[in-house]
Amino acid sequence: MAFSLGINSFRFSPIICYANPNHFHSNDAAFIKRAAELADKSAGFTSPHPNFGCVIATPSGNVAGEGYLYAQGTKPAEIQAVEVAAGSSKGATAYLNMEPGDCHGDHTAVSALVEAGIARVVVGIRHPLRHLQGNAVRALRSQGIQVDVLGEDLQSKIVEDARKSCLLVNAPLIHRATSRVPFSILKYAMTLDGKIAASTGHAAWISSRKSRNRVFELRGRSDAIIVGGNTVRRDNPRLTARHGGGHMPMRIVMSQTLDLPEEAILWDVSDVSTIVVTQRGARRSFQKLLASKGVEVVEFDVLNPREVMEYFHDRGYLSILWECGGTLAASAISAGVIHKVFAFVAPKIIGGKSAPTPVGELGMVEMSQALDLIDVCYEQVGPDMLISGFLQPIPELTPVIPSEDETFAIDPTVTPYESSIIFFYKTWDPYGAFSNFSPHPIQMFDSNGDYATWSSVEHYYQAHKFLGVNDPVAKDCIEKIKSAKSPEEAARMGRSMQRQCPNLVRSDWDNVKIDVMYKALKRKFSIYPHLNSMLLSTAGSVLVEASPHDLFWGGGREGEGLNYLGRLLMQLRSEFLGESSSSSGTTCLAL
Repeated sequence: MAFSLGINSFRFSPIICYANPNHFHSNDAAFIKRAAELADKSAGFTSPHPNFGCVIATPSGNVAGEGYLYAQGTKPAEIQAVEVAAGSSKGATAYLNMEPGDCHGDHTAVSALVEAGIARVVVGIRHPLRHLQGNAVRALRSQGIQVDVLGEDLQSKIVEDARKSCLLVNAPLIHRATSRVPFSILKYAMTLDGKIAASTGHAAWISSRKSRNRVFELRGRSDAIIVGGNTVRRDNPRLTARHGGGHMPMRIVMSQTLDLPEEAILWDVSDVSTIVVTQRGARRSFQKLLASKGVEVVEFDVLNPREVMEYFHDRGYLSILWECGGTLAASAISAGVIHKVFAFVAPKIIGGKSAPTPVGELGMVEMSQALDLIDVCYEQVGPDMLISGFLQPIPELTPVIPSEDETFAIDPTVTPYESSIIFFYKTWDPYGAFSNFSPHPIQMFDSNGDYATWSSVEHYYQAHKFLGVNDPVAKDCIEKIKSAKSPEEAARMGRSMQRQCPNLVRSDWDNVKIDVMYKALKRKFSIYPHLNSMLLSTAGSVLVEASPHDLFWGGGREGEGLNYLGRLLMQLRSEFLGESSSSSGTTCLAL
């Protein structure tokens, strides 16, 4: 079962309130809470993404259909629910934990609700991302559908509690939208006297097996797990979710001096990748050793938790789990990048004047300076007590942010955004529909000359690494990639097989992979008119795939990447513009 961020820890009041005679708040709140629970169901199986759930209820109050977004680039929750409800959707109410909008420019969720004959839509929260916020609400209302937003159109204590469940299930997305850092959780296990290890450093095991299983689930909900150098030297951890499949979070080691062992479990990247972040120039020879093992090394001019978190924000991460020692934990808390704490307290006493504690020096000298947790929850896990709570409240969804012009007027040293460069990366970003992970199936000719449907460009691309290889394992891999439930899983399968069995990759792959991607992208932008229009609307702008770590398809962290995905899109744009000019009888200027 997916590990909850706290949704089920809230107890809802049985009070029944009415905003007006037509709105029965207790039913609305219950269905919205159910939508939030559905939205959370993919946790641990896919990488963190915007969480959508949908419940369709008939006028009599019966559930006719449900659905949730499984992963980035998969079928929207609203479409799933409509398909299950079938004819019962007509005149029904759709309950959404969050305003629709998984991919900018894609309106299939709204269209599905309209075409199904939904009469009313209740929305838990508006979409946190500025470029998507309010779009679906306006579109639904323009079609004559009644739309009620919790906290705006519906207000009461029970409604506010239901709204809170919607905020919690998308807390990572909200933090990304408002603070430009991933949602970060500090997790630790300690004895009753506040120690995370004995004076000798021995720490296996403080918490019970049940608690450790909960930690595995929590890891599965994260994009990455961070530890410091001390943890690597002392514990030699694996940092895996250990769930036998599904999403495996990135492992990150933060070390200023790179005083790390040459042999460590984390340096084995055959199943899970590892990134080491360090100070620029630290132990160049050791960096080369790590690179030879397949470990990625990222250097920072100033290595601190804030800079590191801003980097991983740019890398598209939504949620980070910190499993570090007290020194790094204190630094992260002081930098303001820790949002929630999970503390497993074991009924043990170890003592020891020099035994380490969960959080190091914060510079506080009076108890009045102590940090109070918000929305604290207590849960017994085996013999242990799990105490969790927020160090920072979930931000408001509509913060007052000055426009670029206003910012420039206030501080002339701040350069306004350069509009001639358009960046894209994750599907939920502006222009995210340009991504090869976007939820747009394509049909391509197969080796027999028949059309075959691929769930995304990424499915097609990954499978073609093994096309034509006369080996049953390669052929089986193609079929598994083709049937993968999400682009993320297709990429995971293809990359893993390429890494573990390089002999199964077609011999000409390096020479043909650009052409494979080009053909799939051309098909995608040819069969979806709204994507074609979006691409043509960028004429005159440079398109950059903003991956800071993919130096082939992306632009890299500091523009050092080859940006082949952006190049292919600009080539397609030029071709489409040329076709448009030719068809209208005008002369096409060379781009």
